[in-house]
Amino acid sequence: MPMTLNPHISPRGIYVHIPFCRKKCGYCSFYSLPEREHLLSAFIEAILSEARSYSGLSFKTLYLGGGTPGLLGPGNLRILMDGLNTIFNLKNLAESTIELNPDSTTADFLRTAKESGFNRLSIGVQSLSDDELAASGRLHTADQALDTIARAGEIGFQNLSVDVMAGLPHQNNTSLAETIRRLLKMNIHHLSLYCLSLENNSTMAEHPSEYLPTDDDQADLFELAAGQLKESGFLHYEISNFSRPGHRCRHNLNYWRGGEYLGLGPAAASHLTGERWKNRDDLDLYLQLPLNQLEEREKLNPAAKAAEEAMLRLRLLNEGLDPRIFATRFGNETVMSLTKRLTRMTAAGDLVTERNTFRLSPAKILVSNPILAQIVEPLSISSTCHES
Repeated sequence: MPMTLNPHISPRGIYVHIPFCRKKCGYCSFYSLPEREHLLSAFIEAILSEARSYSGLSFKTLYLGGGTPGLLGPGNLRILMDGLNTIFNLKNLAESTIELNPDSTTADFLRTAKESGFNRLSIGVQSLSDDELAASGRLHTADQALDTIARAGEIGFQNLSVDVMAGLPHQNNTSLAETIRRLLKMNIHHLSLYCLSLENNSTMAEHPSEYLPTDDDQADLFELAAGQLKESGFLHYEISNFSRPGHRCRHNLNYWRGGEYLGLGPAAASHLTGERWKNRDDLDLYLQLPLNQLEEREKLNPAAKAAEEAMLRLRLLNEGLDPRIFATRFGNETVMSLTKRLTRMTAAGDLVTERNTFRLSPAKILVSNPILAQIVEPLSISSTCHES
């Protein structure tokens, strides 16, 4: 059944999760499965079956993530995209991104991606030190990463993003600075800079390296890389994201602005018409019953939705949050209670405010998680809007 777009939020995005990989990286906690490539054809059929249940929706951005979408290969990628185009008509997308790993990206795959309508690549570089890559469980080398970036440019991609990690085993200021320097010599337009986080279900958390930088060292590494990027004209527009002018990731901006999105595939999440849900992270069940895999479904009340959107918008370092705009959508009582909370956080130094707009304090970017978590704590709303 077709769903209508909420006029108060950003254009809708579609995300397709490709849960296949050759080998789990040491730090990876995303849902992905090695050595399951024999299921690719059945997987594409399941994705298209799930997509047909949402026929009639329109989208402005598309993101193929994983896992390793490059393992689809040119033929399967073409089948998938032809099918999605038939169901949704994706020819007028403003942005279409596919994630790539250098070890599984061929020239044929890049050409097929471009012919299929992709106009943006997100390449998992992580580091240009072979020692750091090997210690993290990455399968590619520095030369492979640089070759992939160069080949993508030669094929005609004009919007290239790379991922880099701060805090990898063996990493130090010199090696990270060299990674950023070499990447800046390439024709990249966007860089996501993530601090290494040892998630509970990752190999590296179970067997941590003795060569991991300390938390303080990791903070220094992030600041060093951020400084290099800013000096080269990149805008630090979100906690972990930097871009040249005009190259912010539109798909992710929609998430951070509280917009609607549809997720297809196992473990994919969706947010449409005021409801939020997530598919089970079970590929085998998904292949059997792709339309009946909802693990969680929730309809947010105005207070919870306002708090969640405020938390997300504060990740956007320059945009921030203007409560007056929220009032037209969530009601004055909700916004007054939320504003009181934000004002207290400003007094504590966690936020800054200018012209009625709240923003994350620049000094708190690297410790933002517990700060932002305060915002989504239940709001107490009454006729007096008092919050104890």
